Amino acid sequence: MSQVPAARRALAVLRLLAAAPGPLPASAIARALGLPRSSTYHLLTAMAADGFVISIPEERRWGLGVAAFEVGSAYLRHEPLERLARPLLRRLVDQVGEIAQLGVLHGAETLYLLKEQPPRHATLVTDVGVRMPAQLTASGRSMLAHLPSAQVRALFPGRFVDRTGRGPSSLRELRRVLAEDARRGWSAEDGHVTEGFASIAACAFDHTGHPTAAITVTFRREDHPEEGRPRLAGSVRATAAALTTRLTGRPPS
Repeated sequence: MSQVPAARRALAVLRLLAAAPGPLPASAIARALGLPRSSTYHLLTAMAADGFVISIPEERRWGLGVAAFEVGSAYLRHEPLERLARPLLRRLVDQVGEIAQLGVLHGAETLYLLKEQPPRHATLVTDVGVRMPAQLTASGRSMLAHLPSAQVRALFPGRFVDRTGRGPSSLRELRRVLAEDARRGWSAEDGHVTEGFASIAACAFDHTGHPTAAITVTFRREDHPEEGRPRLAGSVRATAAALTTRLTGRPPS
């Protein structure tokens, strides 16, 4: 059991580097994780010996190594997130009779991993493998709403993209929308991605309370008037909560 704290520190280093925009100095790693500098250097050296991190001596920084990439690639082959979410999406489709999707954040975009839909339903532009501007999608906003403000700012440094002339057009407006979404526990968009279609999404979390994925239901605007959408959101939130449980996650405190 004496190795468990060291293993947790190594995993914390990997998570920190994975979330960073680039390699970090050892001092920044030590500060972010609350570790002594000497312990951090020993830890990084041991991780580098196994290929999980690399040292960039000219910059005095540390980045992810090839072994970390191999683990990430293996994750994609195993598709654990999709396997855990698929039966939940199917159950949600049976319940609400609309298209349900699973999305994750990929930088400032929403990447769609899964889609389940009733028979003979309209095809959407947000198909599996498609990426869309995260600030326009309900799924993207449901995850952005639970990220630190500084991280949101880093993801949107410049001009905002739009598809239909709707949706947040500035960082200030996006922050206002995200604050509202975080308070009510779900996000919505109406015509921001495709004219005539609206979406409702809720976020699933990992064991640290970090947003991992979003469950979304998309429907024709006229099929679900605004006054009935909170009830639909309840079904979406329940599905996202079930995915959080399957991921052994927890909502943020």
